[in-house]
Amino acid sequence: MQAWTQLNVDAAFLSDFEGEGSRFSTTIDKLPDKVVLRIFSYLSHREIINNAFVCKRWRTLAYNTNLWAAVSFRPERHGLCVNSIETLLYLIGARFGSSLRHLEMPMDVITHPVLHELAAKCPNLTSLLLDFSTAMQLHDLTHRLRTMCICLSEVIFMEGFMRKIYNFINGLEVLAIVEHRQWSPVSTLACPSAGTYEKADEEEEEIYEVINIHKLKCATPNLKVVNLYGINFVDDSHIEAFSSNCIQLECLAVNFCAKVNGSSLKILLGRCKKLKCLLMQQCGLINDQVMAAEWEKSAVQELDVTATDLSTDCLIDLFTRIPTLRWLSAGQLDGFTDAVLRAWTERGNLKNLIALDLDLCDNLTEESLYKFLARYGANLRGLVLSGIPQCTDSLCSNVMPALKNIMILRLGLSEALSYRLMGKIHVDGLLDNFANYAQHLERLEMSWDPDTLRFSDKSQKAIDTMRVRCLRLKCLVLADGKYYEIVKANYERADRTTVVRTATNCCVSIAYLLSHYKDLIFD
Repeated sequence: MQAWTQLNVDAAFLSDFEGEGSRFSTTIDKLPDKVVLRIFSYLSHREIINNAFVCKRWRTLAYNTNLWAAVSFRPERHGLCVNSIETLLYLIGARFGSSLRHLEMPMDVITHPVLHELAAKCPNLTSLLLDFSTAMQLHDLTHRLRTMCICLSEVIFMEGFMRKIYNFINGLEVLAIVEHRQWSPVSTLACPSAGTYEKADEEEEEIYEVINIHKLKCATPNLKVVNLYGINFVDDSHIEAFSSNCIQLECLAVNFCAKVNGSSLKILLGRCKKLKCLLMQQCGLINDQVMAAEWEKSAVQELDVTATDLSTDCLIDLFTRIPTLRWLSAGQLDGFTDAVLRAWTERGNLKNLIALDLDLCDNLTEESLYKFLARYGANLRGLVLSGIPQCTDSLCSNVMPALKNIMILRLGLSEALSYRLMGKIHVDGLLDNFANYAQHLERLEMSWDPDTLRFSDKSQKAIDTMRVRCLRLKCLVLADGKYYEIVKANYERADRTTVVRTATNCCVSIAYLLSHYKDLIFD
């Protein structure tokens, strides 16, 4: 801002000495290097390389190592294409250096000289994605590699490869083992609690344990984050295996592991005293096994039990025994009723709760939701109330003054469930409330179907007000339709072209508020 102010002063000063009709133009050449570097940081590496041919100054700025902290050499993933090993070796020494933290390399450039050069010249490299065919060279990065992601095939066994690297991965802190699945269009994040997968005829397929987790846990004693996303052979014995050797474990995600029934929870909580995040979405949890765990002695603060079959009694027992919860995802639970919310309010500890997902918990009443949000809404940073017919524009308007610190908010009812909604949603009033009380909003979804929304000719004014006041808003998701087109055009006229998105391919989630969110993302 100071730079622009100075440019305006210079322009006014020079205009006094110029003849009538002359004009002074401010160009990008007047910007200081720090500002230009900030602009370059939003560009892809391909664009940065193109900018290097503009002039000598831009070439120097394009070579700044701060712009090359995360680099991909996978062209099929929109990365750079390197033609020779010699070029890559030069880039490692001259361009990357100590600033490089994340690197992705294709199979044809993974050689001993390259890995040796990375180990010697890039001391801050913590994440390396490479082809498994030459992974025996990982010894060059012993005690340096922090994160590893293994994408499994259903029929290719990994033991031959794993034997080559067991001795070189004892420094790992983050391990993701994922299975290739067909993602649904609503999945926007490759992260637990952020999407779903589909797989046909699962009962008819033979399941192979293609990686030996019991041996893997012995080679990785320093693990803090374990993500076993959608692995169909993972059961409670594998959880017990990790708990026996990884006492530093802070986050465990077993979302979509249907064979996990909760029998390992008692041992897990007893051994892993630092476990704060436990994600078990769509697992086959059994009530008795969950209730047998000693939750009151645990350090769990973030819990995901979405789309499980836990009963009302089990949920009451669970929520009231956990010492403190800061993040809870409990959507798609028939057992989540007013009785659960009332018991949790009376006997639980909610003073640290900042994120709550109640998606499709349609057994909750409007009165119960209002009392809960009016009492605890001020602490919430993320809230999901989508799929609840009782969550109308009237309820939202009444509780918005209490949600003064909300950053992530998801509302709406899909077209398939719209028949359960009594009346229409007057969206203009909702936007006015967001503009007045939710100025910290960063992500907002209102996925009511187009036939449910009601708006007037003055909608542009309501949209303008929210756009001007909610300056932090980076994602606004709406269902396809006329209103979506109106809002999108409004934001595009204000040069905020990436804000408005369609519910067809985007979904707002409170997963961003997980303490290990960045470690749980995998590609």
